[in-house]
Amino acid sequence: MLRSLRQFLADFSGRRADASRSPRGAMRWHRLACAMTPTFVPSFWQLVELLKEDRWAARAVAQRAAERFPDNADAWMLLGRAWLGVYRHQEALASFEQALVLQERPDAALAAGQIYRRSGQFPEAAARFARAYAAGGGPEALLQNAEALFEAGDAHAADEALALWATQVEDGESQARAVRAKRTTPRRAG
Repeated sequence: MLRSLRQFLADFSGRRADASRSPRGAMRWHRLACAMTPTFVPSFWQLVELLKEDRWAARAVAQRAAERFPDNADAWMLLGRAWLGVYRHQEALASFEQALVLQERPDAALAAGQIYRRSGQFPEAAARFARAYAAGGGPEALLQNAEALFEAGDAHAADEALALWATQVEDGESQARAVRAKRTTPRRAG
């Protein structure tokens, strides 16, 4: 009974926030929804979005959501994105990896792969992109997988991924040739 009442109040607050004409009013209603809810609700995402000017406050909201709902992959995704907002990539990576532990998600695998790739860990990046593709990430995950494999030095596996990618996009063969050409063109220093 108490749980359903709390859920009703959280849903009501979320609707009031959506109907609010001022950002401050919406923020107050979303905060109330986040405080009342017995489950992870969209108000957490919306509150973090409203707080984007104060990135550390947004991160704090996301941190509370992950602490309160540790078994919810959405809460961990929110925290990962909030950590990226304050340029803390290792903490973001840990959050995305936790989301992957809880649920096989293409968005979590793609986000983790991008962090690995930026940090020069190309085999780990390729593994996450492959995982993203397996979870339904589509052709973009395959392309990123191929590029990470090229960067990792596994040209054969990269070509296989690129060939598979070419079958899934319009005009794939010519696009694959362009990607291969870009990879084989020496980069200029400077």
